Amino acid sequence: MILRYAIQRSSSSCIGLCSTSSFANATDYRKRRISTSSKFNVVTIPTAASLVARSPPNIRPYLELMRADKPIGTWLLYWPCTWSIAIAAPAGQLPSLYMLSLFGAGAFLMRSAGCVINDLWDKDFDRRVERTKSRPLACGSLSNKQAVGLLGGLLSASLAILLQLNWYSVAVGASSMLLVVGYPLAKRYTYWPQFVLGLTFNWGALLGWSAIRGDLASPVPLLLYVAALQWTLLYDTIYAHQDKADDIMIGVKSTALRLGDDTQKWLAAFGVGVVTSLSAVGFTSDQTWPYWLALAGTSAQLAWQIGTVDINNGTDCWKKFKSNSWMGVILFAGIVASTLLKEETEGKKPEHNHI
Repeated sequence: MILRYAIQRSSSSCIGLCSTSSFANATDYRKRRISTSSKFNVVTIPTAASLVARSPPNIRPYLELMRADKPIGTWLLYWPCTWSIAIAAPAGQLPSLYMLSLFGAGAFLMRSAGCVINDLWDKDFDRRVERTKSRPLACGSLSNKQAVGLLGGLLSASLAILLQLNWYSVAVGASSMLLVVGYPLAKRYTYWPQFVLGLTFNWGALLGWSAIRGDLASPVPLLLYVAALQWTLLYDTIYAHQDKADDIMIGVKSTALRLGDDTQKWLAAFGVGVVTSLSAVGFTSDQTWPYWLALAGTSAQLAWQIGTVDINNGTDCWKKFKSNSWMGVILFAGIVASTLLKEETEGKKPEHNHI
């Protein structure tokens, strides 16, 4: 009995020591894991704004004048180009990477040129608006002469890109310059400058098609242009609500002021117009099911914007405005997938029994 008791005591002590040791080892292991993991830094991708903020002081004002710190404008200009290029691609093929690259560079350059032209026209207005008073021309960090020099460089580079296209497309692209120059004036004379912006900003829907097909004989690019125009009316009306108080004070006109409390009803009408026009594009160009799935996704995205936007909250207006790039990428992906699938459906020929 004494021996058995001693053995039991010994075993219990051993188990206790082992348990304590195991707990200590586990705790030490967790500490080592925490210590090891803390040695790794989280990799963050720098934003366009942070890159501009870190740029040399003598270059930064030029980048700010080009709105390089706010790339959303370039994306909104680029997406209609990609839609058109992708729809114009032959059945079963991916859109031309070369053309997508050319139009990407062109979108950046022309959006930048448009911003310079806008600020040259509007610098006196910008000084009186809280959101824009720190822009380079408004605050004096750049002179008009420097801005014109930058504009000349941007337009020259844009022309070099345009000349890579067929001559029909060169003529189509050059014809947009009147709209580019005239848009900043529209807000002085009409409550619908967003309509003029839509005509200007979505010219790539026509140009992308002509760059691939060599003409604009098909109704598809025009329908796409109409859809993109209504899309711009929607997102830029939301954008304009950020500045409506300042616009009233300085006498600048916008759809935000014209539509007022009825804005959401009009946004809904614009949204229906976008979806209707894109549906016409789909039927006219014989799109397959991925296109219609993407259209359902873009419809949901537009409905979310319209249903949740707070037009009296500038931060929310900016958030909804930026979200439109998601609509662009969803539709582009749907068009690409639809075009690839066309080969599978169109390329299958019926089998014939030979006797």
